[in-house]
Amino acid sequence: MTRLPTNPPVRSLLTSCLLLSASFTAFAADHAAQSLAVSVIPAPQHVQPSRSSVAVNNLTAITANDDAAAIVAQQFIELLERTSPLKLKQADGKKMRAGGIHFKLDTAAPAGTKGSYTLEVDASGIILRSDSSAGLFNGAMTLLQILTAEPGRTEVTVPAVSINDAPRFSWRGFMLDSARHFQSVEQIKLVLDAMALHKLNVFHWHLTDDQGWRMEIKRYPKLTEVGSCRVPAGEAGVKADGSPNRYCGYYTQDQIRDVVAYAAARHITVVPEIDVPGHAQAAVAAYPEHGVVDGPTQTSHNWGVNPYLFNPREETLQFLENILSEVIGMFPGQYVHIGGDEAVKYQWQDSPQVQAYIRELGLKDEEALQSRMLKRLEKFLESHGRKLIGWDEIIEGGLPPEATVMSWRGIEGGIEAATHGHDVVMTPGNTLYLDFLQTNSPDEPPGRPKFTSMQRIYAFDPIPAQLNAEQRKHVLGVQANMWTEHTRTFERLQHNLFPRMSALAEIAWTPLARKSYDDFLARLPAQLQRYKALDIAYGQTALAVAMKRQDDRAGNKVTVELSNPLGYRDIRYTTDGSPPTAQSPAYPGALTLPVPTELKALTFFNGKPVADAPSSWTFDAASLLTRTDKTLAQCPQGGRLLLRLEDDNPLEGSGRDNFDVSIFNPCWLWEDAQLQDIAAFKVRAGRIPYNFGLLKEEEARRGYRKPVARYGEFEVRAGCEGRVLASVPLPQHPDKDGFIELEAPLRKGAEQTTDLCMTFSGDTRPQMWVLDQIQLQPAK
Repeated sequence: MTRLPTNPPVRSLLTSCLLLSASFTAFAADHAAQSLAVSVIPAPQHVQPSRSSVAVNNLTAITANDDAAAIVAQQFIELLERTSPLKLKQADGKKMRAGGIHFKLDTAAPAGTKGSYTLEVDASGIILRSDSSAGLFNGAMTLLQILTAEPGRTEVTVPAVSINDAPRFSWRGFMLDSARHFQSVEQIKLVLDAMALHKLNVFHWHLTDDQGWRMEIKRYPKLTEVGSCRVPAGEAGVKADGSPNRYCGYYTQDQIRDVVAYAAARHITVVPEIDVPGHAQAAVAAYPEHGVVDGPTQTSHNWGVNPYLFNPREETLQFLENILSEVIGMFPGQYVHIGGDEAVKYQWQDSPQVQAYIRELGLKDEEALQSRMLKRLEKFLESHGRKLIGWDEIIEGGLPPEATVMSWRGIEGGIEAATHGHDVVMTPGNTLYLDFLQTNSPDEPPGRPKFTSMQRIYAFDPIPAQLNAEQRKHVLGVQANMWTEHTRTFERLQHNLFPRMSALAEIAWTPLARKSYDDFLARLPAQLQRYKALDIAYGQTALAVAMKRQDDRAGNKVTVELSNPLGYRDIRYTTDGSPPTAQSPAYPGALTLPVPTELKALTFFNGKPVADAPSSWTFDAASLLTRTDKTLAQCPQGGRLLLRLEDDNPLEGSGRDNFDVSIFNPCWLWEDAQLQDIAAFKVRAGRIPYNFGLLKEEEARRGYRKPVARYGEFEVRAGCEGRVLASVPLPQHPDKDGFIELEAPLRKGAEQTTDLCMTFSGDTRPQMWVLDQIQLQPAK
């Protein structure tokens, strides 16, 4: 992946000329079409096309009216050269040349919204104007998208247009979790480059958690010596020689300052997060005296909610203040995030010392104790010119007086905080958590399979209707969060972020009245070309064709429905094995196909493919009798924690299998299975670590059938509470490849068509059996 230059980024391969019609006046009358005139993401506030144009080539002169504007102009030149054949240069003098590009920092003009700019294109040239460097930079991102047309162009005809643009929100954020899985400095910089492309301006960096402390603190070296390493669960934690396979990584203070400076050059503020009082296990492993329970612990290899808390006493508060002193020295931004989320109070409740301390302080309960800690840290931050921001749990027990709330458990916490005069950033997990899968596709990588569609993301409005005009001023903006428990590689991270970051950008920047999802879809293909130019490995699943099938009971045909998850309607298909083209038959609706058939389908927009490759399915006798964990439903009693989990082997590389499983009650459902002439079930199963920290209340919800055989059995029932149709004992261990293959004879009965409910009996934690594939075996 190619990193953008030292001065701000952006690579755009935009086809604005192709998107213009001969008549610009028609576009001017139609708001939805205005943004098509420039095909920019996020859509500008106001676009007014005109009739002329100007050519930009290597002879085009670039000028700037002062030194600050010249810096932005040079950033623009470097980016343009890096991302296109155009090699422009700044000309001598501060006046615009005929047919040239002029960067004008107009500090004498009335101040507009922070980050606003204007862009004027006509036959005489291009003028980019703002009252701030940040605004000029935002305008440069827009101009780059307009100028970098199709790859290889050495001259671009830019249609005349007038753009008046400003961001809707001042906080346009993205959070990256580097605690659970670690990214290199170069990878972080690539994320910052992409943020700048999307005009996002706050990088919330999640640097500490139970699973890792990723930030050097010189006063407390064991935070990284001990807390930056963990031993993964299962086979992934053991090397071939039997020694621990430690997973480690942290950022030195010099590296952090380098990242902060890199972000600042792109007008992005970095907000560090140090979790208090929960998510503290890595820190407590390094310095047990600042925990609650006696004795040492180790950095957690469990995902979920772990119980380790900081001690609330004075010594630990001083420890945290000393940490924050070094944090403040590395991060010059206004905000420091102190977490405050998921701090389950079991350790405080079970500690006689903590309970005595609560009584000594005259506090009501543990929530009040947490509030006291956070208020103390807020005063410390304020004394150093900083503001405290935390997750919405900081409301419980009483908000620190000047705290800003990041509302993640829906928008309710944000509403409550804004109602009481506190600033808010909206980041609801059910909409803006990017570790939720993009689609229902079996090809999605590990994560939380309760997928969040692009349509849902795009439709989110950070301003709740319940707030009045004065309260709405407290909504600073919006942020998407990328938690990385299940995102082990940078390739997966890119899959999860893109193209969804484009929708986030439009939520954060574009006025509500200017948003149009259909218009967004029309502009997205150009954005995908920009991603390719940046070597961003964006996700293909949302761009591909999705398929639903209905098997004929006779087994000689199948009915399929095709769709695109984003809503693109032009789907072309073939049944002769050839890849679809724009001339292939258009999908007319449900297709009834003979068995066997090989079906291929591809999404198009304006005659060009949207995805890189067609989706393909083979319908034959074997496929009608086979289901995988990805094509089976989950049983109703499975509970809400359905996850797509990765195997723990092989030790190296990215080629691990993954499985859909509901961890509270692992159970898979084959609805309306046809059992006529079926003699047995052939099963392939794997075994993976069960490494989850869950609340006590959730522990009680786990469900396992009592085993009969010594190591349990695989069972198939007629419905989730019906009779056992088949059962086969499980071995103590899987084969060397981590899998087992079993065959369970079908018991005699009246069922011809029924729901098959498949489970593994027994509680095998810290490992768990997971279904990979089941096949109906016909009688011979």
